Amino acid sequence: MADRREDEAIRTNRPIPDPADDGLPTVREILAIPSVAQGLPEVLSGTEEALDAHVRWAHVSDSAGVARLLNGGELLLSTGSGWPTDPSELSAFIGGLVDAGLAGLVLELGAHYRYVPAIVESAAREHGLALVALHREVKFVALTEAVHRRIISEQTAALRARDEVRERFTALALRGSPADFIVRQLAETLGAAVVLENLAHEVVAAEVPIAAEEELFTRWEAQSRAAHRRAERQRGTRPTGAPGEWLIVPVEARGIRWGHLIALPGPAHPAGRTSVLEQGAIALALGRLADGGVDEWTRIGRQQLVDGLLAGRFAGLTAASARIEAAGLPLEGARLFGIAVTGSAITAGAADAAARELGGRALAGAAPESIGAATIVVLSLPDSRVFDDAAAHGFAAALAAGDAAMRDRLVLSIGSEASGLDALLGSVQEATDLARGPAPRAARGPVVRRADDRPLVRLVTALRDDHRLLEHGERMLEPLIDYDLARRGDLLEVLGAVLAHPGNRTAAASASHLSRSVFYQRLALIGDLLGVDLDDGETLTALHLALLVRSSALR
Repeated sequence: MADRREDEAIRTNRPIPDPADDGLPTVREILAIPSVAQGLPEVLSGTEEALDAHVRWAHVSDSAGVARLLNGGELLLSTGSGWPTDPSELSAFIGGLVDAGLAGLVLELGAHYRYVPAIVESAAREHGLALVALHREVKFVALTEAVHRRIISEQTAALRARDEVRERFTALALRGSPADFIVRQLAETLGAAVVLENLAHEVVAAEVPIAAEEELFTRWEAQSRAAHRRAERQRGTRPTGAPGEWLIVPVEARGIRWGHLIALPGPAHPAGRTSVLEQGAIALALGRLADGGVDEWTRIGRQQLVDGLLAGRFAGLTAASARIEAAGLPLEGARLFGIAVTGSAITAGAADAAARELGGRALAGAAPESIGAATIVVLSLPDSRVFDDAAAHGFAAALAAGDAAMRDRLVLSIGSEASGLDALLGSVQEATDLARGPAPRAARGPVVRRADDRPLVRLVTALRDDHRLLEHGERMLEPLIDYDLARRGDLLEVLGAVLAHPGNRTAAASASHLSRSVFYQRLALIGDLLGVDLDDGETLTALHLALLVRSSALR
């Protein structure tokens, strides 16, 4: 029962809705209705905010005590015949209407007043109340019918839109749609950027225009906390509707809160922006309940982020850096490493937990298919921590979470230390290139190998996009590539085994899984096709470089 407690920290609070979510017309919109326009309305008092007030109903009364009959949100139609005559009482009368939550006051001139009393106009301005004078007599019954017809029509449309949104997101929840897909659907429905964050204000998933990423995600945690404080101050009060304010909805169920959905400013929605966001929050909460103890948010959100980085799906380094830091991975002033983990599958949660034991953070994603079953880990450590071999073995042990057999299978290919996102991407590529080669087995424990110990791999990674290097690799290996393609041969694999075990043909034959006689036949064929001496050191170096270039290009 401990998880079900509902104290102040985790209580369920419905966000203060935007009045536009009620499907109600504004004072401004009502003035444009033909039945109202026939009365030649003149706005005497009304700021933009006052004219955008939403009208819940139209009420007709000349009584001086009408304020006690109002529930708030009404548009009052009056001739003023029963209003007080004393200026101070008339001013207090207008103040009472405002205190009752009146949306707007429409005064018809001619029947009682030939012009609007100055005290009424000044009091309306003082209280920010929309005051409209009708210069031509109209039938109030026709006017109220038109207003009520408009209100009922818009609310009916809003109900229909809410049903459609509810059905859509209920279907997503029942299908078990992942968090990032639900966030994408919310952004498309609202026509605005949407962010899902956890309770630590780390971005789990986001659907944001690329051009807006840098501004939005730079100092995300500070921005998010400030938005939450504003929302807390507004709880129980009327929203300000100020431009740039975020709409925040908690994702929670059974008294447990996991995070928040945040919608940035966007166009109005027939179902109401708050209602749409709440339906998305419900779908996400159902997904969390179904996942049980598995942190699917961490796995999906961070894997998508790493996959996007590896595929180059970002507009610029500054925006991408801000997005990564918003996800909880420090870049500035940190020691950064790209790591390719092979030998056993690991999760994003396990990678981050292992990094935390070293005092850092990590993101994890799928490695390129050319490596096979592998995971790319982006590791960030404080500047005071050193990622030496002892720390790397501790990291591998933490990844295995006490599973000795798994720990012994792990191979960590570690790129060189980096500073900044650009260098980090290079470190990831070094680790990826390193992981493509065969790894020597250790007597016990995981294998740790570093790009710093493989200068040729680092050279290829640094010059991978140089057309001259690519041409060298293609030109040297072309005969072997053509032979393998035409005959489904294994000459490239044999050459790779030879280069991985220089000076040890027995080990190379074993790595090729060929008998010694067949292995030497393959070597002779390779030498003939290339027209080179495979015992020449310079030739082997050139072939090694060409093979590394080819492997790196297959990312």
